[in-house]
Amino acid sequence: MVEVLRERGHTATTAARSPRPGVDHVFEAKSDDPRRILSGCDGVVLATRTDEQKPLPKPIYPAFRRDMIDPVVRLFAAAREEGLTRGVLMGSYYTYFDRLLPQWRLVERHTYVRCRREQAQEGRAAAGPDLPVAVLELPFVFGRAGDRLPNWSGPLDRWTRSRFPLAAPAGGTAVTTARNVAETAVDALESRSGDDIPIADENLSWAEMIARIADHKRPVRNLPSAVVKAALSAGGALQKATHKESGVNPSYAADLFLSDLFVEPPTGRPVDAAIRESFPR
Repeated sequence: MVEVLRERGHTATTAARSPRPGVDHVFEAKSDDPRRILSGCDGVVLATRTDEQKPLPKPIYPAFRRDMIDPVVRLFAAAREEGLTRGVLMGSYYTYFDRLLPQWRLVERHTYVRCRREQAQEGRAAAGPDLPVAVLELPFVFGRAGDRLPNWSGPLDRWTRSRFPLAAPAGGTAVTTARNVAETAVDALESRSGDDIPIADENLSWAEMIARIADHKRPVRNLPSAVVKAALSAGGALQKATHKESGVNPSYAADLFLSDLFVEPPTGRPVDAAIRESFPR
C-alpha cells in the first residue's frame, strides 16, 4: 500500500506493533494515543485482527473486542478529532457473506464475524460523517508485502512440499493479491469512499487452490464431506467439554468451509504470480 501511495505521488507514514525496516512509528493500537501518528495526515488505513482459530476460555467476546473493536473506535475517533477526511479498514469477506446470506447466521454463530461487523459499525460511528471509512472485505490474499508473507502460507507450504497426500474438501474461496488490495485501498482513500468493498480476483475451489500452490505437481484427492463434518464436530465437542471457544465455531464451521465462498463478480486479474511469490519453488 505504501508503494502504491508513493507511486501516485502521496506521502505515507507507517506504524506497527514491532520495529522493523519500513516502520516509521512503533505503535500499539490498544494502548497508545493515536493522535501522535495522525497529526498532519489526510487519511488513515488500519488493519487489526486476532487469531480466530485459537481456542480460549469462555467467554471470548471481551478479548476479541479488545483486539478487534476497541482499537478501531479509538483510532477513528482520534482521526476525526485531528481533522482527517478519509479512512480504510481492512475487514473480512465473512461480513460480505453475512449481508448476502443472512440465513447462515454467521454473526450469531461466530464471534469473529460478529466482531468484524461491529468494528465496521462502531468505527464508522466514531469517525462521523466527515470521515468516510471504506471497509475492504478480504478473502485469501496471495503475494508479498515487502518481506512479509501471508500468515497462513507457512503451514500450507510445508504440507504441499511434504510426502503427505494432498486432499481438499468440496467448496472453495475467493482469492486476491496483495497488489490488488493495495490499489483498492488507495482508490478508496483518493475517492473518499465509505463503502463496503468485497474484493476477489478469482474464485477457486479448494482443490484448485491447493493444486496451484503445489504448482500442479501432485494430485489433489477428494476429501469426503462426512470426514470434514466429523472432524469439526469433534473439535466443537472438545471445546465445549473444556469450556473454551474460538472465533470461528467448529460446530458450525463445516457448513461454512464446504460452501463456495465466492465473491461476485471477480476482477479476472491473474493471481498466479502472487501465488508463486507466496510459495516459491
